[in-house]
Amino acid sequence: MRAAVAGLVDLILGYAIKFGIVGLTGYAIDVGIFNALRLGVLGDDHFFQGPIGAKIVSVTVSTLATWFGNRYWTFRANRRKNFMLELLEFCTIALVGMGIALACLYISHYVLGFTSLLADNISTNVIGLVLATSFRFLMYRFWVYGDHRPDGLAARTAAAQANTTAPHGL
Repeated sequence: MRAAVAGLVDLILGYAIKFGIVGLTGYAIDVGIFNALRLGVLGDDHFFQGPIGAKIVSVTVSTLATWFGNRYWTFRANRRKNFMLELLEFCTIALVGMGIALACLYISHYVLGFTSLLADNISTNVIGLVLATSFRFLMYRFWVYGDHRPDGLAARTAAAQANTTAPHGL
């Protein structure tokens, strides 16, 4: 029993470390784009310079980057043959995660009145990030890339191996 628990902890820890590395890359993309847009890299006085518009763009770009990282590295053994459905589910979870970060930003900026760039970053890129990342990790690991998926790479490999070791002709 102890060995099984230790094995499970090692497995989850391995996923969590890889997820963290991919997530840090996505975080850098997210924060970089968010701050560039907030500082007016595309000009002044447009929707994407505001906190909500900037966050929508930054999360969208970082979501695509993290999907590639998670699909081909973190959860590669469970990536699915139907990559479009996988991407749709991944993006659905990312949208909910973005909603969590946007809610933190909205409350801070518009309800509590903390309107500085620093306050926006703390609310969305610290508080929102912790809450949204916890949610995303659990949903990606156990839903999008769950072992239960019949079209996952691990399931297809196991089925192929079972077919090659099964007795023929009886």
